[in-house]
Amino acid sequence: MVNVKQVKLGRNTRMSFSKINEVQEMPNLIEIQKDSYQWFLDEGIKEVFKDISSITDANGKLVLSFVDYRIDETPKYTIEECKERDTTYAAPLRVKAQLRNTETGEVVENEIFMGDFPLMTDSGTFVINGAERVIVSQLVRSPGVYYGFDYDKTGKKLFKSTVIPNRGAWLEYEMDSNDIFYVRIDKNRKIPATTFIRALGISSDDDLIDLFGEDPRIVQTIQEKDATKNTEEALLEVYRKLRPGEPPTVDSAKTHLNNLFFDAKRYDLARFGRYKYNKKLGVASRIAGHKAAQPIIDPTTGEILVDENEFINAEKAHAVEQAGVMECVIFSEEKAVKVLGNGMVDIQGYIPESIDAEALGINEKVCFKVLREILDKCGDDVEALTDELANRVDDLIPKHITLDDIFATVSYFIDLCEGVGEIDDIDHLGNRRIRSVGELLQNQFRIGFARMERVIRERMGLQSQEGDKITPNA
Repeated sequence: MVNVKQVKLGRNTRMSFSKINEVQEMPNLIEIQKDSYQWFLDEGIKEVFKDISSITDANGKLVLSFVDYRIDETPKYTIEECKERDTTYAAPLRVKAQLRNTETGEVVENEIFMGDFPLMTDSGTFVINGAERVIVSQLVRSPGVYYGFDYDKTGKKLFKSTVIPNRGAWLEYEMDSNDIFYVRIDKNRKIPATTFIRALGISSDDDLIDLFGEDPRIVQTIQEKDATKNTEEALLEVYRKLRPGEPPTVDSAKTHLNNLFFDAKRYDLARFGRYKYNKKLGVASRIAGHKAAQPIIDPTTGEILVDENEFINAEKAHAVEQAGVMECVIFSEEKAVKVLGNGMVDIQGYIPESIDAEALGINEKVCFKVLREILDKCGDDVEALTDELANRVDDLIPKHITLDDIFATVSYFIDLCEGVGEIDDIDHLGNRRIRSVGELLQNQFRIGFARMERVIRERMGLQSQEGDKITPNA
């Protein structure tokens, strides 16, 4: 007798003639696509509007904000009609825009038709001009800090590193055969790493050596390749390399560096990028398994966490990082090595249990300096503390790279040369991530809005000069 049994495949029930029973149900293979698209509709569009919102004209007189949006529930044509008519299966996107006149205080609000928005079908596809299309997910390198090495002609190991954001300028560190330490900013010509660090505010030679310790690579780079002596000279030198042909000034150089790295609109780590940065740049992973060359002291209480020459196990290393310790000196093969962290801690050890950090949007390690500032300001007032934490989420979990992150990446590079730290395998799947339909659409949406932002500014300038009554529709 033929062994026939019913097997559920998704929403369908099939007859199976297999001898071996189905142990596991067939997974929903299009769930990732559908969930990602739904995230884009619910959150992704909102994020773009939040980034672009508050567009001001050149005089600062008019401010345009995007308050809300909606996509019509009923598309113009059904899927079958779209295929027959060679049209796109889409629904209108309508945005509620608010225009405020800062001089008179007048506020005008309109709902604007932004265009037809392609909708996903139940099978995870789109119907574009009558043809069914699929947006394929991409497997890409995850944002994070990656270290590796090459060999030169003599067989000497030369370390290299790449600091990758989700969106924004890359930083690449490299060492040459003479132990000169260089950095490339956004794939431009390389400059001495000490020049770049000076441009970030560490001005004198003594300050540089004090920050990173008397590392021979730093000292040699200062002596042989770094012609600058203070922050102003370094800013001008960096600007010449990044924008050749433009007249360099200290103010324009500061603005350019700030836009490259510290502007959340231009530099974005995303949640997974911040997680990878914190995991790599914390002090715990580097000091565990070594002896302390100097006592490690809690920056808040002044208590000695680890004595000199004491072995640091994984538990103590975690306690040191959680205390907000930014720098430690450890022994590596009898040589003292300075380790700099990026100063991020788990918030649960610092706030009362009655405060739900996740409900406030805090789902990652937070900046210890900002947290300390908030705790000192609010004291024992739980309500004030909750409000302050909610208002400063972006400061607690920066979406852009910070100065502490940059100094920690340089420190990790130097430590690696002394045998402290680990190199990364870029082909490991732990260092890759899936960029699915929702994120790909959000990127295109953001590009379109960035172009439109410039047009809106020009239009606002012209309208305000003409003196007509201005509405968001105009």
